[in-house]
Amino acid sequence: MHRPLHIALVSASDLDGEHLQSVHVRDLARSLTRPLAADGEPNQVTVYTRRQDRSARGRVRLAPGAALVNLDAGPARPLSDDELLQHLRDFADGLRRRWSGSARPDIVHAHGWIGGLAACAVARELGIPFVQSYHGVAAVERQAGRQVHPHRDRLEKAIGRDADLVLAGHAEEATAVVRTGVPRPSVAVVPYGVDSEHFSQVGPAMPHGGRPRLVIVSEDLGADAETALRALVHVPDAELAVAGGPEREELEHDSAVHRLRLLAKELHVADRVIFLGRLPRKTLPKLLRTASLALCLAPHQPSPTAPLEAMACGVPVAATPVGGNADEVLDHITGIHVPAGRPVVIGRAVRQLLSEDTTLHGYSIAAGDRARSRYSLERIAAETLRAYLKVLPVPEPEPAAEEDGAERETGKAPALVG
Repeated sequence: MHRPLHIALVSASDLDGEHLQSVHVRDLARSLTRPLAADGEPNQVTVYTRRQDRSARGRVRLAPGAALVNLDAGPARPLSDDELLQHLRDFADGLRRRWSGSARPDIVHAHGWIGGLAACAVARELGIPFVQSYHGVAAVERQAGRQVHPHRDRLEKAIGRDADLVLAGHAEEATAVVRTGVPRPSVAVVPYGVDSEHFSQVGPAMPHGGRPRLVIVSEDLGADAETALRALVHVPDAELAVAGGPEREELEHDSAVHRLRLLAKELHVADRVIFLGRLPRKTLPKLLRTASLALCLAPHQPSPTAPLEAMACGVPVAATPVGGNADEVLDHITGIHVPAGRPVVIGRAVRQLLSEDTTLHGYSIAAGDRARSRYSLERIAAETLRAYLKVLPVPEPEPAAEEDGAERETGKAPALVG
């Protein structure tokens, strides 16, 4: 039976927000406390991050057995990547002070490349097994049109090659990591999970009319939202709800929303499009439960959690087969795969699916089942723990009891000595 582990999770980014890495690290910390065996003791998990608010406490309880520790490294406010790198030594010093004493972890798991730089150096210095999760590789983000730090490719490669194991969120990310120069045997896929208690088929829903509703959750209202609008032209009976971009009260002043509204007018679909702005996670299930179909149409690096959250709410997904979409959405089982940037093809496929009530209902059932069984937080935590065990030192076996050894070997009682 495995003894309980002391696990250190490290992230230099803000863990109070609702972006992907923050939510994942918090969920993982809570889930990893579960014991390795049914009759075992719970693990202890400590999340180390950089203080970004002067009023934040030094230690915050996340769940029984899980805590968040704020380390002082630079000014207590959000910093750019360049600014974070300037204070990386302070962050590493804070980790070293903690791990050199009684808080020494059994394993360190860093999230994000900047947190990985600090954590990898200290873990290697102290001889602690080290695991890295990137949450997006520079080369892929650049392909998606995002600006990345000029030294990030080189630093990601260095971290990955020095790590005992790199965990990728999906098969495409694993391939991208290998292309940076990390040996394939050092890379494993452990997907993102979904909170199936929060994202569920049962619960309150937003009011909506009688039209079939398509829902797209788009962080920056980019190419995926534009493709959805153009596809809507070919689904004349449906409406489109767009969640993402700025807060609702700022929609009127946002350039991306203004551009999409002009496009909707040009396409004569403006009366069937609803812009909701960025929704908090607590509200998102209420929107998803109103959907007949969720759209995940990003051509590069789509959100790996958006399809899972829709599926957990029993909503089939029309997704481009890239990134996490390719692994999560099973074509013609939990939804359909559609080609990126092909709104006519997408629109016709969506219209066809919406006309087949029995098929859509079957996809809905399968989507909910897959989200709960394959991507539950409990299963993802168990897979993460199994990955940790591959790089942890093998415990020495307990010495066998010497007495009665002869009987066990021969099956005979010991001779009596008179």
